[in-house]
Amino acid sequence: MLTAAPTDLRTRWNELIAEQPALRIRNAARELGVSEVQLLTLRIGEGVVRLKPQFAAILSEVKNLGHVMALTRNEDVVHERKGTYLNASLDKGPVGLFVGADIDLRIFWGSWSTAFAVNEAGHDGDRLSLQFFAHDGEAIHKIYLTDKSDVPAYHALVASFRADDQFAAIDVQPRKVPQPEMPDASIDVEGFRDGWKNLKDTHDFHMLLGRYRLNRTQALRLAPAGEYAVPVGNGALRAILTTSAAEQLPIMVFVGNPGMLQIHTGEVKNVVDARGWLNVLDPEFNLHVREEAIMQSWIVRKPTTDGTVTALECYDANGTQLVQVFGKRKPGIPELEHWRTLVATVQNDLAL
Repeated sequence: MLTAAPTDLRTRWNELIAEQPALRIRNAARELGVSEVQLLTLRIGEGVVRLKPQFAAILSEVKNLGHVMALTRNEDVVHERKGTYLNASLDKGPVGLFVGADIDLRIFWGSWSTAFAVNEAGHDGDRLSLQFFAHDGEAIHKIYLTDKSDVPAYHALVASFRADDQFAAIDVQPRKVPQPEMPDASIDVEGFRDGWKNLKDTHDFHMLLGRYRLNRTQALRLAPAGEYAVPVGNGALRAILTTSAAEQLPIMVFVGNPGMLQIHTGEVKNVVDARGWLNVLDPEFNLHVREEAIMQSWIVRKPTTDGTVTALECYDANGTQLVQVFGKRKPGIPELEHWRTLVATVQNDLAL
């Protein structure tokens, strides 16, 4: 990653903003060849407060803020869900949880590095948020206050977790590059396929990949014969979102990055195109997808003790998963037949 002296970087950023006033900080960082956190730290003392890296403790207090907006994204998909942070499990190992009807998160602590409170000028006044970043300076998760949030509770949280040294150096590590696939000949393909066919829980799939040293797209390519993994056209996400909306079919939308997985469960209603992005624009849930980034789409089926679980999975050119979509379900309850019918129709219409 390119670096620059702070004064020079601030000058370049100001010049870029003057040229493109609507440019978001993430996109500005890309153009300047730095990470988002390197730009954000230039504003410490000017609406930005560095927080102690006590991530679980900070998140345990977020419930006091009431109704907020949770934002998780990767390079090409943004997932925004409004609600309250409830039912936390944050200190029981490498994975933390919020399991609420609205805010539903899986937190992977190993990627977390820094935290900030941010006050930005918005169209309707100050826009207050908590922002968390990875070791490579990329955003993991952001929590924005809404007009229903408890603002005094936010300021109390910031005061409680304010770092003693606001200007301590931040060590930004290089972004990790995807590992190349192992040669197929070095994989115990039959063992992997047997493992897939004997899954009892979808969460076991990640461990299965690790056992056989597979990345996800290679695993899909080497899936058992049948309809365990079926490649489809990259219009599948659009087809599923628009049809789910039209038929009022509740779905689950998963979007993540190395430090966070965020889940929406429920109907989607308002599916629209805007400036090259495919969007869901509902009152409590927004999804923004840079559709041209989707290079692979797969219908994926996994056996479980509750029957087959079916998903659409979309990947970028590097094999990084961008988004997954399931039918609404809970453990102990089979997935909806309506969902299976919709997926089968999309698979037939967009078969490769």
